[in-house]
Amino acid sequence: MSATRGLFITIEGGEGVGKSTNIDFIAQRLEQQGIDFILTREPGGTPLAEDIRQLLLNPREEAVAENTELLLMFAARAQHIAEVIEPALAAGKWVVCDRFTDATFAYQGGGRGIPMTKIADLEQWVQGDLRPDFTLLLDASVEVGMSRASKRGALDRFEQEKKDFFESVRTAYLNMATLNPDRYRVVDASKTLEQVQQSLTQVIDEMIAQGNA
Repeated sequence: MSATRGLFITIEGGEGVGKSTNIDFIAQRLEQQGIDFILTREPGGTPLAEDIRQLLLNPREEAVAENTELLLMFAARAQHIAEVIEPALAAGKWVVCDRFTDATFAYQGGGRGIPMTKIADLEQWVQGDLRPDFTLLLDASVEVGMSRASKRGALDRFEQEKKDFFESVRTAYLNMATLNPDRYRVVDASKTLEQVQQSLTQVIDEMIAQGNA
């Protein structure tokens, strides 16, 4: 086991900003640099948490209460942290996670209007002192993101929300980036893929330098 704790990196952004494609790029870059890491996602990351993911994302006739949605998010997160994230970090591995608690602040806080203080209370209860070392926010206008998302096929329960919902999500993300400049790196995801990945390369190199410090 490594004596050095790994870095915890989260990738955030609204719908259609290219997270999947760019997470693959980040993984390739880390592999090239010889970094020992795992890729995971939220909600999900363990068999139980993936089951909860399906409960959250699948469209259904029954309206999902906002507090139900919030608590399911943190239930999946508690399992994910215990089974995957903390053991990997303790072993010295980097953890690259497709969304984490900032997504809850953005979607359930910004989008649903749940008080941020309520989410922060759950964050502290479930995570303790665990917070990401770096957060990469892939940002694009709602129009660009939803246009891209609509080309992927059937929309999940969140993707079916209205434009105002996603505007509130984006605003919440950008507010968090402003409040946490040491942790956040904002990448303009509306640019060409080559330009986005040039920006990501700079951020990844910065993270590697910090990890080796």
